[in-house]
Amino acid sequence: MNSTSGFIYSVLEWITRFAYVNLLWIVFTLTGGIVLGIFPATVSLFAVIRKWLYGEADIPVFKSFWNFYKKDFIKSNLLGLFISGLVILIGIDFLFIEVNVNDLLRLAYLPLYIFMFLFLLFFFYIFPAFVHYDLKLPKVIKNAFLVMLISPIHSLLIIISLISIYFIIEAVPALAFIFGASTYAFITMWLCLNAFSIVERKGKRAK
Repeated sequence: MNSTSGFIYSVLEWITRFAYVNLLWIVFTLTGGIVLGIFPATVSLFAVIRKWLYGEADIPVFKSFWNFYKKDFIKSNLLGLFISGLVILIGIDFLFIEVNVNDLLRLAYLPLYIFMFLFLLFFFYIFPAFVHYDLKLPKVIKNAFLVMLISPIHSLLIIISLISIYFIIEAVPALAFIFGASTYAFITMWLCLNAFSIVERKGKRAK
């Protein structure tokens, strides 16, 4: 096998892996009835991709996905409750401002939009932090938030990358079903691992 055919084979192999793990994410989300399945499936997706990024490309994908799903089922659903609570809180605030229309309340839009933006950035980091740090949930949330605050460049790169992917998917919508979740997880996991590494190195030097 020459270098060109070897490169093509490697690319096709990774495309297959991304499509397969994306399919597993869909299947296991549905297995949990969506509500109880989406967060364990998402955590499992990020955990498998983290393994790939650390050079463990030959892990048994289904077995690994299933093991992560079982191990973190309760913890990830507790995270889901926390995230859902924040989303509901944002929704209630919007409805309250819309119903009670006056100039004073309209000023509340600005801090609400700031909170939404911070929540979006936090969301980028929470799943990578969940699978990277072997900590209890409150500390995982704290770590994700702190790394988000001190990593504006990484946050910007995530946003730029995801916007680029969005335009590609908009042109070919079928790609969202085949690669949507796995591509999102790969981009955020890759950039967040870099951010975690920088923070950990700084922490060691500070000691």
